[in-house]
Amino acid sequence: MLLGPTGSGKTPLGEALEKSGFRGRRCRHFDFGASLRSCAAGLGPEFTPAELQVVRESLATGVLLKDQQFPIAAKILNEFISRTDRDSLIILNGLPRHTGQAAALNSLVEMAGVIVLECDAATVMRRIASDTGGDRGGRSDDGASMVARKLTIYEQQTTPLIEYYRSLGVPLLLVAVGKNDGAETLRLAAEAAHEVI
Repeated sequence: MLLGPTGSGKTPLGEALEKSGFRGRRCRHFDFGASLRSCAAGLGPEFTPAELQVVRESLATGVLLKDQQFPIAAKILNEFISRTDRDSLIILNGLPRHTGQAAALNSLVEMAGVIVLECDAATVMRRIASDTGGDRGGRSDDGASMVARKLTIYEQQTTPLIEYYRSLGVPLLLVAVGKNDGAETLRLAAEAAHEVI
């Protein structure tokens, strides 16, 4: 799983891991945010009008799916898993986003490790402004106020996942992210990172 604030390089790193593998294993990158955007555009698994409205509201406001809305996330992930060979590591990006989702996710996947991309708010803003990862084009959620909102949500709701997975004994790989670190730099740092439990 990739864990880090918006703009920290999760998507470029996930794509690099899918291309090159991770520690000798094939990888498939599951980008939950991109999957949500596809679903909002009418692509992906079938959703009821109410589910589709939840997806669109989540994207428009930056609010995370609540525990009772996890079946929407599960539907998207299960569709991805059905297209993935069993020998590949699935690199989760954007799911889970809080401990309620993490607990629900335990019935779908076994968490082998978490790569934590450590990046402060000022670095996030510089990375997004310069599109360091090359993945920000066409995004409607990169305005300063939306990024600030997402950083607050990340700090309050997502960073507790670090302690959650640590308490379960899941290995954590900590990667410091700089303003100019591209996908390959992040991939090499993740490969070289020592596991922290």
